Amino acid sequence: MGKTLRREDVFVSSKLRNKMHAPEDVKPACQHTLNELGLDYLDMFLIHWPMALQNDGTDEACPKNPDGSIRYSDITLSETWAAMEKLVDEGLCKHIGLSNFNTKQITEILESCRIKPAALQIEVHPFCYSTKLINFCKERGIAVTAYSPLAAPYGLYGKGAPVNVLNDPTLKSIGEKYNKTTAHVSLRFLVQSGLAVIPKSVTPSRIAANINIFDFELSADDMKTIEGLNRRESGRVVQCCTNVNGELKIVGLGEPSYPFIEEFWF
Repeated sequence: MGKTLRREDVFVSSKLRNKMHAPEDVKPACQHTLNELGLDYLDMFLIHWPMALQNDGTDEACPKNPDGSIRYSDITLSETWAAMEKLVDEGLCKHIGLSNFNTKQITEILESCRIKPAALQIEVHPFCYSTKLINFCKERGIAVTAYSPLAAPYGLYGKGAPVNVLNDPTLKSIGEKYNKTTAHVSLRFLVQSGLAVIPKSVTPSRIAANINIFDFELSADDMKTIEGLNRRESGRVVQCCTNVNGELKIVGLGEPSYPFIEEFWF
């Protein structure tokens, strides 16, 4: 008979949608997630993006005006965060955090919060390593979780891979020294840099392979070599996108809430 999985054995994280930033929408959004999962609490609840959109009461993820333009909201980050803190007060979340926020936006939260963000989830891989932002969080006791740690080797948004970590010759060469794949090297680089890493895969063999990074350690020289692969903002592959009149548009681009301003990341 297999071992029974207890709730405390699993760390469950979810995110607040852009259109649910209004304080009165935060708790219903969290409760909806809990109902869908059949849980009493979340271990971590993150604000997915700093861009607030208007809640139009539909299932549309990105509400739009009649002309197709995106319906932004003037709800502030601090207002949303105060509502997030109440989720912790009520026992609906153990921890709360942020995703895709830059140093300026995190500072806005820190200046008014009762409960400090426990974590920041951002895209991090050898070609997009946000040194300034990562150090900023470490200095303030905010854990950093790296999503897309292998970039987008199989494409994104219906397009071919803009950044392919798996085929990089430098990473391949380093991997050969340790009898490891480029994926192993990339994941080990991030873990060795003190980050939590969440590679995504639906293939059982790859999921199993991704954990095999704790039987070797990259040398200081190899770590430095990998750091030299950083393309900064040009290495980023993930954006918050929506379809506007048949075209893929970046949500928040040109708006004050748009997070990917290089001076606040690198």
